[in-house]
Order: sequence, then C-alpha cells, then structure tokens
Amino acid sequence: MSGNTTRRMISAYFQEASPTAFFSGMFQTRPENFHSSEEIEIDIVRSEEDVSIVIQDLSTGYRMNSDDLYTNKGFKPPIHKEAIPINAFDLIKRMPGRNPFESPDFRGNVVTKMFSGMRKVERKIRRSIELQASQVMQTGVVTLTDSGGNALYTLDFQPKAAHFPTAGTSWASATLAQKIADLTVLCDAIRGNGLMDPDELAVGSTAWENLLQTTGFLDRLDARRADLGMITPMDRRGNGGIYRGTLELGNYKLDVFTYEGRYTDPQTGASTRYLDDGNIVVKASGGRLDATFGAIPNIGAALGVTGRLIPELPSRMSSAERGMDLFTNVWVSPDGEQLFGGVGARPLMIPTAIDTFGCLTTQL
Repeated sequence: MSGNTTRRMISAYFQEASPTAFFSGMFQTRPENFHSSEEIEIDIVRSEEDVSIVIQDLSTGYRMNSDDLYTNKGFKPPIHKEAIPINAFDLIKRMPGRNPFESPDFRGNVVTKMFSGMRKVERKIRRSIELQASQVMQTGVVTLTDSGGNALYTLDFQPKAAHFPTAGTSWASATLAQKIADLTVLCDAIRGNGLMDPDELAVGSTAWENLLQTTGFLDRLDARRADLGMITPMDRRGNGGIYRGTLELGNYKLDVFTYEGRYTDPQTGASTRYLDDGNIVVKASGGRLDATFGAIPNIGAALGVTGRLIPELPSRMSSAERGMDLFTNVWVSPDGEQLFGGVGARPLMIPTAIDTFGCLTTQL
C-alpha cells in the first residue's frame, strides 16, 4: 500500500568507470589491421645507417649494394568472448529509474538490458586491450591470466634486453647523476637500435615523486643559463595521460607524462595501475606500433540471420578511430525463457618497431 506519503523518482545514477587508453592509444589502427584470419604476419625490413664510400677514379666501377634483409613474424591474437544472460522473469521487474506504477515495457526492457550489458562488456575488453598494450611497453611480453593466476595467453615479442634494463642502484638511494645516466643509457640504446630519437617519457607515480625529491633535480630545471627542461601544471590529454613538462637528457628532449589509469586485477581483485609505480617507459613517438583486430566467425552472420532477434543491435561494431572491433551474437534458450547476448573480439597489440621504445625498472 502506498499510504499518504508522496515520493518523487529522479533520474537513476549509474556509476561507470570509463576505460583509459594511454598505452593502447599509441598503437595505430590501419584499414589492413582489421582481418578475418587466424594469425597475423608482418615482414620487417631492417637497414643500418651506412655511408657511401668514395672511389678513387671515375674509371672505377660502381660499388655494389645488396638488398636489405627482412624477417617474417607471425602472431596469433588472443580471443575474448563474453556473454550477457537475460531471464524472462527479470524483464517484468522495475528497471533503474523507471516509475514503479508503470507497466513494464517487455521488449524495451530487453533492448535496454542487452545494450547495457554489451556496454559493460565493451569496457572490459577495452581494459584488457590497455593491459595488453601496457605489458608490451613495459616488458615486451603479453601475459593474460585468469582469476587463479593461470596464464591463458602468452606472447613474447623477444625485445632486446638492453631496452628493458633494471637500474644498477635502486632509485631509493641513487644520486641524480645516476638517475640521469640510467635514462640516458636507455635513450642511447633506443637511438642506436631503433634509429629514432626518443622523445617521450611515461613515468610511474612513485618514480615521478622520487625524481622530484632527488637532490639537485629541480635546480637542474631552474638553471639560469641553460634551459634543461620544465615542470608545468597538470595537463590532462584525454586518454588518461597527464602531461608534466619536458626534460633534456644529453641530446634528447623528452615530453614527460604520468599515468594513473587502473584496472581490477582478476587474481587479487585489487585496483592496479597499468603503469608500474617504479617503471619509466621511454619511446620515440614516430615508432610504428600496430593495433590489430581479428574477426569472430559466425555462421548465422554469414547467412544474414544473426541479430534478427534484436534488429537494433548491429552484428559488428568497428571503429579505426577508437581502436575497437567487436562482434555481437544473440540467441535464445530452447525453452524461450532466457536470452543471451555475446560480444567477441580478437585484439592484438603488436610492437612493430620494437626497437623504438624501452622501459627502465627503477627498483622502487
């Protein structure tokens, strides 16, 4: 019974954490990066910074040049398939924000719950893509685990060890000169092997605070006769990264970013940063990184029948600009009392120019 108390229903509040894309946003999505194959292959042609050698006489013949050598690499992308179950009995219940005295819109509730569930799954897949990209940038190895900590997918891109060094002295006690040397050595390795000048730093939160508190660091930036960098007020760039200024190391001028993007660790359930607190990622912004997406095969979609249960739902949601390619599926239980919506994706973040980035572990 309602009694004589009056009530007003206002709009429902939905707490949703938008996925960040600081690392995955570094990976480009070309048209050919969308595919329906089981695996991806790339031919990589490497060259060196050779110089032409003079000849001593015009009558001397030409010096012969050989074609650059290339290697072929193949990768199998991981598979994500998530389902959203909807029970018929739940559809007669009040939806969040709806007037309890209105008759339920059965079909409208189906569509609402399905789209809500698929948005939730999309966010989960986006976080997995960001996790994959963050692992590539910090270790060169992708390891995706389940709630028990079991590795369900592992892919080692086999980067050079010099690009993923550990500081010889923990930054907890290292001097400014040692810290500058650690970063400069990594920059030199990237320049020497990747043939590009590194120009970006992504600094873990603990490493950043440690650097700010290092004796002489702020004095270095405050030099009156040489501009060796600057720290600026926080500038959020929209992808989760926060621009903090510039830092000059030897012949390198680097834009400095911090990043606080997080995900829930499937094993521990703890809120975890994508960028390890004590890590510093160094990269050349011109280095090619590829985000690829494989199709989820579906016979119903091929025959043009999948999705007719909910015509409003597209069978594929693809966007090169947003770096996403999702495939949807809908089916009903034999008794007709349960509806299932499936979302699948096969994303793979490939460090094509693998020598153009690296990561320093500071032991913090």
